[in-house]
Amino acid sequence: MSALAGHPGPTLLVRRWRDPAAWRTTSDVVAILLAVSLPWSTSLVSILGVVMLITMVPFLDIDRLLRVLKRPIALAPIGLFLLALLGTLWSDVAWGARLYAVGPAAKLLVLPALFYHFQRSERGLWVFAAFLGSCALMVVASTAVAFNPALALKANADRGIFVKNYIDQGQEFSLCAVALAYPIAQLLRSRRYWQASLLTALMIAFLANMAFVVVSRTALVTIPILVAVFGLMHLQWRANLLIAVSALAFGFAAWAVSPQLQAKVATFASQYDDYRNDRATTSIGERLEYWRKSLRFFAEAPLIGHGSGSTRHLFELAASGTKELASGQVIGNPHNQTLNVAVQWGALGVIILYAMWAVHLLLFRGEGLVPWIGLLVVVQNIFTSLFNSHIFDFHEGWMYVIGVGVAGGMVLRSRPQAETTQGPVTS
Repeated sequence: MSALAGHPGPTLLVRRWRDPAAWRTTSDVVAILLAVSLPWSTSLVSILGVVMLITMVPFLDIDRLLRVLKRPIALAPIGLFLLALLGTLWSDVAWGARLYAVGPAAKLLVLPALFYHFQRSERGLWVFAAFLGSCALMVVASTAVAFNPALALKANADRGIFVKNYIDQGQEFSLCAVALAYPIAQLLRSRRYWQASLLTALMIAFLANMAFVVVSRTALVTIPILVAVFGLMHLQWRANLLIAVSALAFGFAAWAVSPQLQAKVATFASQYDDYRNDRATTSIGERLEYWRKSLRFFAEAPLIGHGSGSTRHLFELAASGTKELASGQVIGNPHNQTLNVAVQWGALGVIILYAMWAVHLLLFRGEGLVPWIGLLVVVQNIFTSLFNSHIFDFHEGWMYVIGVGVAGGMVLRSRPQAETTQGPVTS
């Protein structure tokens, strides 16, 4: 009994429980697991997101958190959530639909918490490395499913989709592929050719999967924009010219040998033609119809919109023809982030949304890997939100929250004006 009484185990546990550094380490681990799980699971992401917030509560530095909350980078996402909450007051739909529409904006409240935590943590790059590794593993799974569809976890999945869908997968792969351009360029400049070759091979794996296994139209449109951003920010005109020529050569080569890429590009014209002639319901035709009607809804209530959750009800009232045609479709998401916000909360909501994008873009001005990752996440979200509501969509919304939150906290930590009198706390 005396031996048990003197055992250091309980005392060690109590010390760890009371140790702020142990809690910060726990938050780091949960954030890393969150990044790992994002390409694979939605339920696990939701659970880990809540757990991460809980682990930040013990030994919370209220003064430091308040300083973060006063910054525009935190005020803008909080403001968008609060507007969604207030928008329930002037909506005409059932309260269940109103509150349900608030949910997609709730994830934005995690952004200030991530700013606060990774302003002090030194493990932010671990989160990005975990996401990159998880996406690399998804490339393997996607390729395996392309050869053997029975391996897919999702029933009736598209070709090359192990879980989730081709839009989410295209977002992940395109982000990782272009993000790797910066470290590859830095490694080449320092003549570390072996490491640069490994990252280049990984980049090619992402691009090859998108070209030959499963292609996303959104990725096809946004990858050239992301590459152009990288070239304008980090390369001289000769290097940009070389990249442009190489990209065109790669594109033509991929087009020549990839039936999937040819078929996907051909759908742009064919689906638009089917929509114009009312021959069939197509994804492009549906988007054009959704945008046309959403602009009309916005014109009817331009200042504060129709209220949270009103979109589906408005489309029900405007539906005409059969459900087989785009004009008869009833949806709650116009597949455009600006219109999604404008219909529900009018110009006020659009101003807050654009202000959030703007302050997050400004946060990541400057050189370095972390600002590059943060900038890329914001730019990708802005342009893909032309075709989807990617702030409110689960997967892409969490990509934004994790990418901007972690990178933003690290940028704040590196800037002297963001330091407290105490200095950064490490764990």
